[in-house]
Amino acid sequence: MRIGISANALKHSGGLERYAMDLVRGLARAGFEDRQKPTFFARKIDRSLPESRLVDAHRIKVSFLPGKLRDAYFSWALKRARKKAKVDVLIGCNRVESSEIAICGGTHIGFLRATGRREKRSDTRQIALERRQYRESKVIVAHSDMMRDELRTLYGIDDRKIRVVYPPVDGARFSPVDVAQRARLRERFGFEDNETVLLFPSSSHQRKGLPLIEEALAGLDVVIAVAGCAPEKTVPNVRYIGYAKDIEDAYRAADFTILASSYEPFGLVGIESVMCGTPVIFPACIGCCDAIADDAKRVFRSGDANDLRRVVADAIATRRAYARIDGDAVRYETSIDAHVSALLGLAREIVAAR
Repeated sequence: MRIGISANALKHSGGLERYAMDLVRGLARAGFEDRQKPTFFARKIDRSLPESRLVDAHRIKVSFLPGKLRDAYFSWALKRARKKAKVDVLIGCNRVESSEIAICGGTHIGFLRATGRREKRSDTRQIALERRQYRESKVIVAHSDMMRDELRTLYGIDDRKIRVVYPPVDGARFSPVDVAQRARLRERFGFEDNETVLLFPSSSHQRKGLPLIEEALAGLDVVIAVAGCAPEKTVPNVRYIGYAKDIEDAYRAADFTILASSYEPFGLVGIESVMCGTPVIFPACIGCCDAIADDAKRVFRSGDANDLRRVVADAIATRRAYARIDGDAVRYETSIDAHVSALLGLAREIVAAR
């Protein structure tokens, strides 16, 4: 069985590109490196990455086209490329019509609805391609129960076609540390012992809800530690800690991780934080909330500054008893190997049904 993977890029990039690289590593450990390398189709391929040597990489060039036409062209060109490469089962990590296994890490209709954005012609084209992908696929892998609901209610997908398989997280990288190491990390990031630190990891502050957090927590005795892009304005209790390349250490040093996103189909940040021993304060609309145990999360009403303030104040009051959590707080097997095993099971079912 020759497995194919389609993604926008084979490089360090966004969430689904990172996910596709996880699949590459998992397939190699499952023996595909020795037997038959997966075929990887993408617009951009970083040949310096070790993952590029674990696949038969095919670049589909789209740069000569206007940006709004590139998705459709890539999907069209992929049909010929996968046929030429003799791919048996294609895992689509981007919007492509010819994937037998369509990965749903978010829907465009759901995004527009949650953000209140008006649908433009470019959005209509993306939604049409998305609908074709879901219609033509044999199975859709939803990365959260929230995505399963959107597929059923917004796209009219039969529930029998959907499988919820939460995305993997590297347990070797995201893990707790002892008290002494945590103290050293807090010192490294400049956190005082008596400070309650809420880590806000983000590269898109508006989308992740920083303005709401600033409004809700104004005057509260907390530090909002922003990791990623620098905030546009200076607010008294907001502290920029820079781009945290080792984000796991920032999780370990903080007391809570906080987001206030208007739309977050899963939110790996939540799982990563909890695996490092740090509970989360999230709005109800973040998909990973269903995968986190109750004692490791505080949930507030989406977009409600007053409820966010109430939840944070309560979290501060119970900080000593609530501060660290154990690894059982995640309600699924997070390993890449387990996730790849589930996908391979689906691929075998698809091949057997032909």
